[in-house]
Amino acid sequence: MNDLARLADEHLGAAKEARHGRSSEQLLHDGPLRQNLIAMAEGFKLDDHEPPVAAALLVLRGRVRLTAAGGDVELGEHQTAPIPHERHGLTALEDSVFILTTVTGV
Repeated sequence: MNDLARLADEHLGAAKEARHGRSSEQLLHDGPLRQNLIAMAEGFKLDDHEPPVAAALLVLRGRVRLTAAGGDVELGEHQTAPIPHERHGLTALEDSVFILTTVTGV
């Protein structure tokens, strides 16, 4: 069992030190199901990329902007949203930690 508060602290510290502004750890890998804890320092971005079969984002700390052609969504602490089924990106509007849950195949 993972201590999410401890992992969030560790990875946010590592993200602030990393030149690319992020740090992550896989929490779960069960067949097509993946769950990753990702920390991003304020201002850093994940460039547009293709979506997995299905995915959702849960913000533990901070605030992020999920960007897609269909519209942007801002999420704050304890908010969740599905990942759009189109190319999308993500920006950390402040130091942030979130859980990305994905299904990579059926």
